[in-house]
Amino acid sequence: MRQLPEPYASHLPPLLAAALAEDLPDLTGTAVFGPDEATTAVLLVKAPGVLAGVPAFAAAFEFLDARCRVEVHRDDGDPVAPGQQAVTVRGPARALLAAERTALNFVTRLSGVATLTRRFVDAVAGTRCTVLDTRKTTPGWRALEKHAVRCGGGSNHRMGLFDAAMLKDTHLAAAGSITAAAAKVRERWGGAVPLVVECADLAMVEEALACKVEHVMLDNMDLAAVRAAVALVAGRAKVEVSGGVSLATVRALAETGADFVSVGALTHSAPALDLSLKVRP
Repeated sequence: MRQLPEPYASHLPPLLAAALAEDLPDLTGTAVFGPDEATTAVLLVKAPGVLAGVPAFAAAFEFLDARCRVEVHRDDGDPVAPGQQAVTVRGPARALLAAERTALNFVTRLSGVATLTRRFVDAVAGTRCTVLDTRKTTPGWRALEKHAVRCGGGSNHRMGLFDAAMLKDTHLAAAGSITAAAAKVRERWGGAVPLVVECADLAMVEEALACKVEHVMLDNMDLAAVRAAVALVAGRAKVEVSGGVSLATVRALAETGADFVSVGALTHSAPALDLSLKVRP
């Protein structure tokens, strides 16, 4: 198998092995084709979008049979249109058809994430706002899905709980207040760890600012409240808008002057991009 780029090299092999194990052995392919019968197939684009997961698509065939040869015509981050051929695969027919579904599952899922991300990024073009993802990812797929977000022009929020201290409503309910919870974070980590506080109203924003936090997240606030919060913060902290953000609302939210808008749907609700594998005799 070819040398994989990151994040595929670190995260794909066990996912690929597990995915192929769910399918094999292939009773149909081993009956219809001899071990040395070869064929050619192409990855055909059937809907407009942005590609992601091309290295995973290619690796599925090479993982199954080292004799497979892959020619990439369009790679991660490339915009594609219906009718285009993104990848050509040549090799044993048994391997190509046995790996087909696994390969497509990776590339259609990740391309769907990249495509939806690009739609959000395009929607806020011309503002100062950056589109972020969240931790609402498929277990085990986080690095790949967040890579797909970057392919679509978005940026990554936290990769995990280890990136920053983030006080959410559950932390605040247990600790009693923003002030109490923030003090404990500062006591434990000092200034070495960024501190983000989730705020549901302007009073919480005021309390977070009094604690000198670096980043406030406005959770499920309406447009008027977001405007008021951005004015209240006045550059003293980064402002992120989160919760229920859609393509219909993201532009107006970005135009409030917020620094970031985070969209869980990028990874938890992106529809797969329509791609298929077509055999060429």
